[in-house]
Amino acid sequence: MRPGGTCLVVMRAPDGSEFPNPGVYLEVVEDERLVLTDAYTAAWEPSGKAFMTAIITFADEAGGTRYTARIRHWSAADREAHEAMGFHQGWGQCADQLAALAARL
Repeated sequence: MRPGGTCLVVMRAPDGSEFPNPGVYLEVVEDERLVLTDAYTAAWEPSGKAFMTAIITFADEAGGTRYTARIRHWSAADREAHEAMGFHQGWGQCADQLAALAARL
């Protein structure tokens, strides 16, 4: 991972449908912060429709790690569409999966 490097977030619906969301990393701070957006695709090419920027931080806390995901949408309509897709449940599942992985380490 590096700023300008490509990323791919795949959102999966309960029925198994997949929604690939290609983008790029804007900022990478090892063990601390990831910022990625779908406003660009590979090689800083603008995407057809920007939807969100994700800011993910990790911080030491009480012998563990605090994981915080903040999502910035381009418009209120984009935010509402993301919520209708199950945004809160999906990102909650992601956090649960990370916690389960960390518990095995």
